[in-house]
This record gives sequence, C-alpha cells and structure tokens, in this order.
Amino acid sequence: MKLTLKRPIVFFDLETTGTDTAKDRIVELAFVKISPDGRREKYVKRINPQMPIPAESTAIHGITDADVANEPAFRQIAHELHHWMQGCDFGGYNALRFDLPLLAEEFLRCGIDVDFTERAMVDVQQIFFKMEQRTLSAALAFYCGRSLDHAHSAEADIDATIDVLAAQLERYEQLPHEVKALHDFSGSNDTIDYARRMIMKDGEPVFNFGKYKGRKVKEILQTEPSYYDWMMNSDFALHTKQKLSEIYNELKLGRLMKK
Repeated sequence: MKLTLKRPIVFFDLETTGTDTAKDRIVELAFVKISPDGRREKYVKRINPQMPIPAESTAIHGITDADVANEPAFRQIAHELHHWMQGCDFGGYNALRFDLPLLAEEFLRCGIDVDFTERAMVDVQQIFFKMEQRTLSAALAFYCGRSLDHAHSAEADIDATIDVLAAQLERYEQLPHEVKALHDFSGSNDTIDYARRMIMKDGEPVFNFGKYKGRKVKEILQTEPSYYDWMMNSDFALHTKQKLSEIYNELKLGRLMKK
C-alpha cells in the first residue's frame, strides 16, 4: 500500500445494536493495526452489548443475543483495547460519522478519556464519495474487481476497507500518501464533538442543531446559562457533554481571571 506512515494506523469497523451513536452498543469489533514497517496486527472480538439486539440489526449483521451471551462486555476489554490503540492514527469506512463517535461513547462509559483530536482519521468512504459516489460493496467491486463476501461482518468489512484504500492510493495520483493529509482530504476539520452538535465556524464553536443553530456556544452559555444545564441533563452523547463542559469551564475561568 502506498501509504506513508509516521506512526501506526488502526483501521476499524463496528457491528452494533443500531445506528444511534449515543445509545446503541457494540456487538462485534474488528481492528487492524498497520505499522510503519508494514507489519499488521488484528484485534477482533464479539461483545455482549448488555441490551437486546433488535431483529432489524440482526438482519443486517447476523449476530443474535445468543451469539454474544457468553462474550465479554465492552468494559471488560476497554482498557486492553485502549492501550493497544495508543499512539495510532485511525482509518475506516464511514468511521468519522459513525464508528468513531460510537466507540468514543463506549470508552467514556467506562471512564476512559478518549480525546482523539490529536489523531488523524482517514475515512475511506469520503475519499470514495468525493471520487466516485458509491457504497463499500460497490467500492470493492470498482477498485478491486471483486465482490464483498460476508458483508456486515466487522472483520470482512474492515479488510475490504483497507483493500479499497490501497487501490485508491494506486488509482489517484493526486491523493496524498501522508496520513494527516488524507485526514484533511477525507475528514472534516470543523468537528468539536463526534455527534457534531457543535462545530467550528470562523474559529469559534457554534451550535449545529436546535433553536441556536449557527449561534456561538460561548455567547449562548453567557446569556442563557440554563441551556448548559438542559444539555447536561438531557440525553446527549457523553462526548458532546464533555466538550460542552470544556467550553463552559473555559468561560468560568475567564470570568475568575477578570476579577
């Protein structure tokens, strides 16, 4: 693969109980770590989500409650996985909008801080969408000339994602080979929280939902402090609350320093 690595990159895919990154849980995960010397390591596990797996989700990935009844809960492997991922950049297919936010929520529930802002994230789907506009199965057929067997198995999906990226790097001469440059190309640099309830606009955090969409977060927190309390006590993602608290505490510190 023509990918220039300064540190390891972990490609990952999750199979889950659903599509709500704040509420749903992992039932299967597959991580492939590629080191700068080309060595590959895999971390593949099924996970007991400690909640029923809806029939519509089982219809997609084929994993039932019985399949994971004797598997570990995420909290039992969280510290091991977090340590294994330490110091790595990330890659995946639609991972920026789904897998990464959901993974962050799982870690935060276990009390593990996961501020991944220093990590590059290469989203192979976004490269594909910008170049060809297709799905993962179509991407594999288009770039690699083969069908995706066992689709929606986490391991099969992430192996396909790595193969598609390798083919993209071969096919498009204009694509950069540095991970950070691919992050800039495939990702979004305006992200504050993974659920994108807040984004950066003109160097300032702004709300990206609701009645204050487009308004500066600091401005709203100053003029309507109850909005902070409402968000912290509502069913928002843990990472959203973490980032909102950082902005709120920065404001409080600023007021104290002025006194």
